[in-house]
Amino acid sequence: MAGYIEDRWLKKRPDKETGKRARTALYGKGLRYRVKGIPGVQDRSFATSEDAKQWLALARTDSGRGEFVDPRDGSISVADYIVEHWWPGRTDEPSTAGPMRSRIWNHVIPLMGDVPLKDIDASTLRTFKAALLRRVEGSTAEVIWGHLTSVLNSAVDDKRLLRNPVKLHQSVKRPRRAEKKAKAWTRAIADAVRSQLQERYQFAVDLGLGLGLRQGEAFGLAEEDFDFEAGVVHVRRQLRWDTKGRPYFCLPKGGKTREVPLSPNLAARARAHFRLFPPVECTLPWRNPEAPTTALEEKQRKPVTVMLVLTTSHGNRIYYRTWNERSWKPALAAAGVLKITGEKEQRYGGRVRRYPVFELSRSDMFHVLRHTYASVQLEAGESIVSLSAWLGHSSPKITLDHYAHFMPGAGLRGLAAMDAWLEPDHQRKIPQKSLLAAWSTQLTMNPQVKDLISMAGNVKVKYKETARGGLAVNIIEC
Repeated sequence: MAGYIEDRWLKKRPDKETGKRARTALYGKGLRYRVKGIPGVQDRSFATSEDAKQWLALARTDSGRGEFVDPRDGSISVADYIVEHWWPGRTDEPSTAGPMRSRIWNHVIPLMGDVPLKDIDASTLRTFKAALLRRVEGSTAEVIWGHLTSVLNSAVDDKRLLRNPVKLHQSVKRPRRAEKKAKAWTRAIADAVRSQLQERYQFAVDLGLGLGLRQGEAFGLAEEDFDFEAGVVHVRRQLRWDTKGRPYFCLPKGGKTREVPLSPNLAARARAHFRLFPPVECTLPWRNPEAPTTALEEKQRKPVTVMLVLTTSHGNRIYYRTWNERSWKPALAAAGVLKITGEKEQRYGGRVRRYPVFELSRSDMFHVLRHTYASVQLEAGESIVSLSAWLGHSSPKITLDHYAHFMPGAGLRGLAAMDAWLEPDHQRKIPQKSLLAAWSTQLTMNPQVKDLISMAGNVKVKYKETARGGLAVNIIEC
């Protein structure tokens, strides 16, 4: 059997003359007993032979199952593991990598970075969760908890942990975002906000309301994406910016391109916008703005040229942060949706410019137009499956989870149907084309039934289909 214990203080074979084992040069130095010879397991030393035997038995068992984890590998701190091993192996696109790195470096490492991986227990997780919720909202805490879970999953794969502590300690529940229903605007609010935007940006509202586009998809939409003959708009890219403020194109969220029906009125607004503000040619790298280092990266990041339909007054692509602060929020304030809470100064060389500070209201940012699009579709009775495809969701379930409260009369149809079942003295309605209806007509024309009707003046006949397809007739009132 693999594995054995070596005595480092005494030689293996006894002396031929004395019959005793002679001392080695290491006698009295360090730990005496060393476990060796287990495939894939690093040697380990112990002070007593009993400890060495116990560890050897455990290591043999775990090694045979493929579950051996050397505790020394788990002594690395969370911060060192992330920086040296986990993060360098990530291959996320900039739009994902930037926010992820920010959350990990600003929250996970400061709160848990000094803790060795092997020392993460339920108490450590509870303390981390409590500290995290004092720093960020529940929705952000839920995302950060997911990042920590991913880090620890990788530590398990790297044989630094036997099990993921987050999954092992079920008493510590992950933070959850507060349940909030998607908010939609009324037509009056949408029109008011649109009218307060610069004329060249009013079409952005039309794209959000008429197509359900996300902000990056609207800013990345090109003239060639409009198929006026087929009456559809092809959503096949979005405009994104990395953490260094460099723009690039990439696929829509989830890597899903889609086609969205183009209404006649939106088509008319699109043509009018193109006449007033002709689309501008824009060339940007695809997927990643970093300079390629290999032939494959050069192919993957080959620049793409399109005719953008939304640009700045200088003919540049739109930087979403500047647009939100200088165009969108002022329009919300002018329409009475947001309040101005203060003022800030910014210096540009020798000049000082003052800008208003607005109250925080994430529910009224550009994404509310997408929610409004969904609400209008559902109130009109549109299929959840169709709406899910137009929104680019991975499944109709996601659409239903987000927008079920927009469905008019949800549950009322079933309530009405059941109420009809329980109606007293309910008379069964027989379809005109059913076999039962045909037999009923024939029987009432039967001479015997006619005689009964003429004698009694009024006869009620009850018909019932039998299991073999026949008909049972009962005169229930005469």
